[in-house]
Amino acid sequence: MKHLHFIAIGGAAMHNLALAVASKKGYVVTGSDDEIFDPALSHLREAGLLPDAMGWHPERITPDIDAIILGMHAREDNPELVRARELGLKIYSFPEYLYEQTRDKIRIVVGGSHGKTTTTSMILYVLNRLGIEADYMVGAQIEGFERMVRLSDTAKYAVFEGDEYLTSPLDLRSKFLWYHPHIAILTGIAWDHINVFPTFDEYVETFRKFVHTISDTFIYFEGDENLRRLAAEAPKGLSCVPYHEYEGNVPMGVFGKHNMQNLQAAMLACHSIGVAPDDFYREISGFTGASNRLEKICETENSVAYKDFAHSPSKLRATVNAVRERYADKQLVAAMELHTFSSLMADFLPQYNGCMAQADKAFVYFNPKVIEHKRLTPISAEEVRSAFGTDNIEVFTDSVALQDRLKSLDYTNTALLMMSSGTFDGIDVSTFAKQLLGA
Repeated sequence: MKHLHFIAIGGAAMHNLALAVASKKGYVVTGSDDEIFDPALSHLREAGLLPDAMGWHPERITPDIDAIILGMHAREDNPELVRARELGLKIYSFPEYLYEQTRDKIRIVVGGSHGKTTTTSMILYVLNRLGIEADYMVGAQIEGFERMVRLSDTAKYAVFEGDEYLTSPLDLRSKFLWYHPHIAILTGIAWDHINVFPTFDEYVETFRKFVHTISDTFIYFEGDENLRRLAAEAPKGLSCVPYHEYEGNVPMGVFGKHNMQNLQAAMLACHSIGVAPDDFYREISGFTGASNRLEKICETENSVAYKDFAHSPSKLRATVNAVRERYADKQLVAAMELHTFSSLMADFLPQYNGCMAQADKAFVYFNPKVIEHKRLTPISAEEVRSAFGTDNIEVFTDSVALQDRLKSLDYTNTALLMMSSGTFDGIDVSTFAKQLLGA
């Protein structure tokens, strides 16, 4: 029997890992967090893993615990973590534990500044359709999959979404440096996480380190000059495979240049483990996307609404441009929320220049209280509007005012796009979009 205790169990990845571990025979899982929200709250309650009280309780950390799984949400001075270190318990970060559980498997890792979740989802979707068993970790819910993490004793392959963000409070390296993939994809490099990588060169450097952890095959988007450079510098003996966007005739359930690039990368990864391209393209035609990644909310006779996780400049630009190309004959109304640490930093704002230029009407929202909570330098609505650099931009700092403005528009023959890694401060995006379109 193994007893694992999860510190900060309520995170999206952490609670899914806890569920995956709890489903393995003979494992006991406990956890703690200072706040847990849905869907994690409901998932943990249904599995009987919801802590009986919120907060950090060092008395829960006992010598009989086999290992601690430490989430990024916990701080270094977390009382439970302090107690675990005093007792000399084994402490794993999330990515370290995934690696330990898949040491003997063929690992495929998807990294890059954008498209990681979608590309990982495409690989898993096709493998599942072809009956090829795989363990996995992916950052969104995929049709046909019970949860976002799976660990087994039987799968030959493991497919991970590789995040360049920090591993844990005790390990300030990028998560993906833990995975040591046999096969890896990098979709592109566009500066993000300025709080961790203060310069673009430092950001590129962590991807360079990642390339040096790949043992067999490096699949990279040839249209990115930084990736071309990393491929040219790759270790001797590493197979470097460039790709462009898919240009075939098979009807697809996703659209946009970036998705066609993601699709081609996924095909090459699957081909690396023996999947024939024709089989891949046949199966991927039914893929309609991962949750919150250009996910269609509703459609009326002449209008359509989508939601997307886009928040960084490269993701935002790609998503807006994809919808513009798909619905060239419609008015494009796009709203996005500045919500992440980087997006709310004054020094990073110029990266958003021109990102929403293809929208007919563009709305940017941020909450000054979030900036205060993150202890960042205040920014103004005018600074944001100037940074985006186009005349179609309207900036709001009040969620109700934004909603009122969106309600005032005529949505006849319109494509509506709502983008955020948050909720625009309490908006149920799907319900709101349906109301706007009268769906």
